[in-house]
Formats: sequence, structure tokens, C-alpha cells
Amino acid sequence: MARLQLAFACGDYDRTRALAEGTIRPDGIELTYLRLPVEETFFRMMRHREFEVAEMSLSSYVKSLDLDPSPFVALPVYTSRQFRHGGIFVNAASGIEQPADLRGKVVGTPEWQLTAGVWIRGILADRYGVPVDSVEYRTGGQETPGRIEKASVDLGERIRIRPIGPGETLSALLAEGRIDALQSPRVPSSFAGGTGPVRRLFADPVAAEKEYFAATGIFPIMHVVVVRRDVYERHPWVAQSLTKALTLAKDAAVANLYDSSALRFTLPWLIPAVEEARALLGADYWSYGLAANEQTLATFLRYHHEQGLSARRYEPAELFAPESTESFVI
Repeated sequence: MARLQLAFACGDYDRTRALAEGTIRPDGIELTYLRLPVEETFFRMMRHREFEVAEMSLSSYVKSLDLDPSPFVALPVYTSRQFRHGGIFVNAASGIEQPADLRGKVVGTPEWQLTAGVWIRGILADRYGVPVDSVEYRTGGQETPGRIEKASVDLGERIRIRPIGPGETLSALLAEGRIDALQSPRVPSSFAGGTGPVRRLFADPVAAEKEYFAATGIFPIMHVVVVRRDVYERHPWVAQSLTKALTLAKDAAVANLYDSSALRFTLPWLIPAVEEARALLGADYWSYGLAANEQTLATFLRYHHEQGLSARRYEPAELFAPESTESFVI
């Protein structure tokens, strides 16, 4: 019997590489793995639905649930997780010395609906006294002019937000002091290691992120894997098949990461870093599934709704194909 042919657009990660190389194969599926930059994958999937399966911004996916019918069904597979205190950059002459100083400032963000931005704004509001509406926002390309929102956003009058000029970039505006700060998943080219006019808000972001996890237990989720709804409705079994294979691939990557006989990545203190992550975050620090991540997802869904990105506050269980959140036992 022929295997189901599916195209899977995703980044080049250790945790998915076994699927790209074919050493782990989803039951009944022949995957064509397309290694693409995340911005390209998200844009093509949101605008044109080009792939049967794709990595997707958690924020974009939640926003898509407001559509009727919603075009995608997600799997509780988190291809990207990242603390985001290190993603806040300020102009050194802006007078911003601590998070509370952001109030009343002009802050850039490539797109309002970016998952990293949702987390950053929520964390600043919850933990540092910077309400979302206390800041004025500018959107646009970080390094190249002309970036637009992948999905329409209607924020009403509560949020002061407008795009930058057609020939401008956020990175240059930050260096020139024409915006005070930037919240972004990517390090701006104007940062230059903090030796120029741009520096990080948190001088020691790792320490701030460890403190955040100790206080909240949250390791932020950035991306999920989605199946196009028409594919899922024709073949509902693919949800469990893909979730199983992606989980096996992640588990293999985590095991290989801790091989001290020869370092798998070009990072001198890789093994101590893994040991520290396990000690601070737990043995399964990059967990998949719903049950282990409900608090993290619920926090994000609250932020998403509060920031005007979803019509209602969704519950974590509403995000995923039910076949992907439970399995048999023996």
C-alpha cells in the first residue's frame, strides 16, 4: 500500500533532523522535508497554504482559529522554545535603564502578532509594570524595508501603533535613536555586540530568564507544527503518526546532545550547559504534549487575547488535534 505523500516545511533543527534524513519515518507517511527559514515558512503557509504540514508561529496559529473554518490543526509539538528577555534592545541614549523606563517610549516590533513579541509584552506587563498600552509601537522590516503583517490585525484605539516609512528599517531607526527600543526574535544588525549605540535592556538576560523560570515555571513556546485542515479531515490518523515521529526525533536529539565523547555542536561548554538546563528546568526540559505545558500555553493564550490578537481567550486543549494529545497504554 502506498504511503501518504506529505510536504513538511520546517527549520533545520536537531530535534527534527531525523525526519529530514529519513532515519525516523512517520507511520504510513512519506515526508518531503523542506528546510526553510521560519519567516518564509510562516509567510507561505499563512498566505497561500502551500504545504500539507508546516512549522508555524504559535501566535499566527492561535489567530487563525478565529477564522471559520480555521485552516489548520496543530500538534502539541514545539519546534521552537526560547526565553525572550534577551530580545529587548534599546538605544543607549534613550534613558532606558530598567524595564519600567519603557513606559511612554517608542518601541519597534517587526510584526505585532509575532509570538516573541506577545511573550515580551506579556512578561513586561505581568512582571515589570509596563502595561501594553503604555508604549507606542512601530512595525516594519527589521533589516529590509517593506515587511507587512502576515495576517490582518485590528487593535482598535487602545494600542498606539503604526508602520515605519517604506524605505526605513527598525534596526537603523534604533541605531539612530528615532525609536527608543526594539522587541524582536532576531538580534538586530545595529547591536554589534553592545559596543555601539544599541545594547540589550537586560545586561544579563540569562540571569533574568533563570529568575523568570524559577518564579513562573514557564519555558516559553514559540512554534507548533500544523496540519492543513483539509489533509487532517481526510486523514485524521496523520495527527498521531506525525506527533509520534516528531517526539521520537526530539528524544533522539536530546540524547545525542549529551554525548561527551565528541561534542555534537561547536559550543565548548555544551555538556555543562545541558546539565545546568536539566537541573534548573527538569529532565524533560523541552517537553512536548499538552499536559506538561498547560500552564505555559494558558499564559500565552491570555496574553494573546489581552493584546487584541484573538477574538476570545482560547483554552489549551482547543489548540490541538485530539488524536495527538492522548495515546494507548499497555
